[in-house]
Amino acid sequence: MNITAIIPTYNREKFILQAINSIQNQSLHVKQIIVVDDGSTDNTKELLKNEDITYIYQKNNGVSSARNCGIKEATCEWIAFLDSDDIWHKDKIEEHMSLHVNNPKLKASFSDETWVRDGKIINKKKYLKKEEPTFLNSLRTCKIGASTFFVHKSLFDEVGLFDENLKVCEDYDLWLRILQNHKIKLINKELITKNAGHENQLSFTTSLIDFYRIKALKKHINSKYKNEVLQEIKYKNSILENGAKKRL
Repeated sequence: MNITAIIPTYNREKFILQAINSIQNQSLHVKQIIVVDDGSTDNTKELLKNEDITYIYQKNNGVSSARNCGIKEATCEWIAFLDSDDIWHKDKIEEHMSLHVNNPKLKASFSDETWVRDGKIINKKKYLKKEEPTFLNSLRTCKIGASTFFVHKSLFDEVGLFDENLKVCEDYDLWLRILQNHKIKLINKELITKNAGHENQLSFTTSLIDFYRIKALKKHINSKYKNEVLQEIKYKNSILENGAKKRL
């Protein structure tokens, strides 16, 4: 079972090498490392010129486009994602492979994560606590961190790639599409470290997050979960409306 690791990056010269090193230092070998540089204007390209990776540069088109580019270039049957400001723990890939070897029909899994801000571990808010995801319990918020996600490449042939029309919440959108018909198994261990709150982090710099979640939810209006989806859209619209009133 061979693994491709995909790192999308944009102006992350301060973090990118430690992300790559965390893959290279895995207890179980990762065969291919793809870094997709989404139009960086910093020193990223120069930093990576001597690294044992597949480096792809593209014009700035967003994280979905970068991840999709990596998926298309991946040569291995299994794919793992790592954002360029995060770090895998040493046994992350070994934990995933053990799970999938023992559950051969399972095509996707993820893990818990450690959050760090300014070098200090921070307590995660209640809604960030991990649980086994289903389509219905994933409607409210994004339950899976992209850097924790591990998947068989064939699953993208069935559900499609990341939606490049979504500026954010592209991961929330993909998880819902997968969970319509597949399980995503939780490994209840903190297997990555996530650096939170620094500049250029989309989840902190993008406003009206629920606007993008609603766009993702609308794809499921005609699904077997129609009533629940419509109820969630109504709830998220109320949040947006209340936010707009406060800004008046």
